[in-house]
Amino acid sequence: MRVEINPDQCEGHGRCAITAPDVFKIDADGWGQVIVDDVPEDQRVRVDRAIRLCPKQAIAWVTSTPAG
Repeated sequence: MRVEINPDQCEGHGRCAITAPDVFKIDADGWGQVIVDDVPEDQRVRVDRAIRLCPKQAIAWVTSTPAG
């Protein structure tokens, strides 16, 4: 499964990177960034928690494949 951060909603609170550091990081500009293409099975509970903890609800599971 994939997860995305909506850059228009992210305010850089960093809760995602704290909650699931193997999946998210804070970039040089202070915004959340997904660092994996597919979320490993053992990280899915942490990602679910990061989604719930995001104050701007900027994180979501993605069911479609990326365009490109």
